[in-house]
Amino acid sequence: MPGKLSPQRASREMLLPIRWPIVWAALLHVMPLCAAESPPVRPVDYAIVVTGSEILAGAYADTHTHFITRTLHPLGWHCAGSITVDDRAEDIKAALRFAAGKGRLVIVTGGLGPTDNDVTRQALSEFTGIALREHPEALAEMERRFNTPRDQLRPNLRRQVRVPERGGYLKNASGTAVGLVFESPETVIVALPGPPRELQPMVRDELVRYLHQRFGTRLRGASLTLRFVGLGQSQIDHAIKQHLALPPDVTTSSQFEGGRVDFTFSLPDDSPSARRRLDELKQQVLAIQELGDCAYAVDEKTTLEAHVERLLAARGAKLAVAEVASGGSLGAGLAGADGAGSVLAGAYLAPSEDRLRRLLAVADDAWSAATQGPARLELLANATARATGSQWVVVVGEAREDADGSRYVDVAFKSAARWEPQRIAVRGTGETARSYLATQLLDQLRRRLR
Repeated sequence: MPGKLSPQRASREMLLPIRWPIVWAALLHVMPLCAAESPPVRPVDYAIVVTGSEILAGAYADTHTHFITRTLHPLGWHCAGSITVDDRAEDIKAALRFAAGKGRLVIVTGGLGPTDNDVTRQALSEFTGIALREHPEALAEMERRFNTPRDQLRPNLRRQVRVPERGGYLKNASGTAVGLVFESPETVIVALPGPPRELQPMVRDELVRYLHQRFGTRLRGASLTLRFVGLGQSQIDHAIKQHLALPPDVTTSSQFEGGRVDFTFSLPDDSPSARRRLDELKQQVLAIQELGDCAYAVDEKTTLEAHVERLLAARGAKLAVAEVASGGSLGAGLAGADGAGSVLAGAYLAPSEDRLRRLLAVADDAWSAATQGPARLELLANATARATGSQWVVVVGEAREDADGSRYVDVAFKSAARWEPQRIAVRGTGETARSYLATQLLDQLRRRLR
């Protein structure tokens, strides 16, 4: 019958030509430093289906696969594959036929929202043959969230509380679309919302508990995440191996993005003893000279932007930024962090240094007299400080090339006591270059504010 999740059918259909775009995502990058002990449960295979035309167009990276595999691997789950497809019902169903042959669990991400291209919910219902219905508790929660009676809620909002009749749903503490659970004797399909701010808490707080109850896999054990900036994954890994001998039951994983590295250490169980062991390990890692200076947080929630803002708040200082080459990424990152309102005095963005100086009302004669790059940045820094009344200022100039073709940006850091020009190399192009540059600027601020 159509829609059944038979592994035999899935195997046959895998031989058919695939006519939709596929992106194979890397599995979890786990780097054990010592041989791990045998896990208490046999690993369970699963597959991931990521939906999103934006990902296939290159507008966004697939971060879901890395987060899900990184979270589930220590719990005894083995990702047999990850596949990315367009937001079309026929493509989603084709991906499900493939994924259902890979394991007892399929995780689908994206397409649960209120817009017309959010077709995942209906595609899963048609594929599994499991009808959808409004869930009274989920609907009551939406009423509370919007402070609106259910008969006045928009239809596209109410659609997000329609859940499978066989299975159930996962609560969404950060959004309106609940997660969906379709249960059949052969396979369980779990659908998660696409926005990371909704997906990640749902995986940690809801999905892990459901998988423990449904499959008997272990719950999340104790873990410690150290966040680094200014070092690469291989440098951190090498330093740890040189200085420490990790116990066999400690597993490690790492994540790299935009010049920042998260290193996570995990133990199978979550107990006072395990947490004490991880706290001792934290002290040992931070005592490694080349690592301790580059660690900015000891939890996975504190961003580099939030850390810089806490340093500013501790000084009672305000920060203003004026950007050209970084494209506003520094100001946008700081504005999005908790506490931005108390420390961010202002942010200016312009396509060139000349347009930026006009925005900041730097006089024509003063600008003409300052023919060198650092002198002009000093004018921009002083003008930004005057305009915002801030003690700390960062000015990012235009990207230029030196004699050998290497790209660089001149930057000015101004504090209440002095200003410092600095030249920073540009890595990559486009959004990648801006992300790296913003990270380097934040790291320089962090070091100056300590």
